[in-house]
Amino acid sequence: MRIAHLSDLHLYAGGAPARRFLNKRLTGWVNLRTKRGHVHRAAYVRAIALEIARLDVDHVVITGDLTNLALEGEYELARELIERDLGLDTSRVTVVPGNHDMYTRGAWASRRFDRYLAPWLASDLPALAADGDGGRFPLVKLLDGVAVIGLSSAVPRPPFVAAGELGRAQLTALGRILSHPEVVRRTVVLAMHHPMAHSDSPIKAYLEGLRDAPALLLQLQTLSRGLLLHGHLHKRVRRDIATRAGVVHQLGATSASLHHEGTDRMAGFNVYELSDSAIGRLEAHVYSPETGTFHLTSVPRPAGLM
Repeated sequence: MRIAHLSDLHLYAGGAPARRFLNKRLTGWVNLRTKRGHVHRAAYVRAIALEIARLDVDHVVITGDLTNLALEGEYELARELIERDLGLDTSRVTVVPGNHDMYTRGAWASRRFDRYLAPWLASDLPALAADGDGGRFPLVKLLDGVAVIGLSSAVPRPPFVAAGELGRAQLTALGRILSHPEVVRRTVVLAMHHPMAHSDSPIKAYLEGLRDAPALLLQLQTLSRGLLLHGHLHKRVRRDIATRAGVVHQLGATSASLHHEGTDRMAGFNVYELSDSAIGRLEAHVYSPETGTFHLTSVPRPAGLM
């Protein structure tokens, strides 16, 4: 089983009326005009989607921030890219929301993510999920030897705060799913936007990390192996997290649209090989805009991270 992982597309569509920016979007728009628009390039996202389609992987996981300001036009761009450029059956793609996809309370309360991306949110164990204001999660895809479990850590926050939260209902539902026989006999791949383990300062972790990370870690203690895929940091990074039964590998993908000098941040995607009994290669495909090609590297472990 080969799984491609991309994240943080940050697709932007202009043309929204000024009244749509009388909220948190105003600070996001200023950031976009002064910084983000110069380093996030939609052409990179399309190149990545076409490369993943060429590789013919078994499954694709997109860990949030498909949009930049949670506007309808951005959701339309995201849906078009998945349908046209990836070109995979909906059962072969798992999508979860990021904080930019729930950028305002209006986007969150109207379930905009759920409405635009519904074809990729179908679950093989729908009765075990929990209803929340942002949608129905966790979603489960039962694959050959692998169970992909999509979680929603995205909630609207005030300006300059990007922290995530799963919530008690979703964590309780995750416990039911992890104990289901069809999941127990497979290798678990969890997908969400925010990383569970955060290495930055306590203040930054509070402002940008996962607020209920300890409760999630408690739910994972029975796993002997597995992957936890995330985005949010715009950085390729790997951290191995010990459980009572073994190890879960937390793997971050960089932003699929980011232009950056650092190899650990330059746009690209990750590919993981795994089965029902083992985890194989964990590799990163880094985009080279000068040639339009990709080169392989490992997903790095920063110094001091274990």
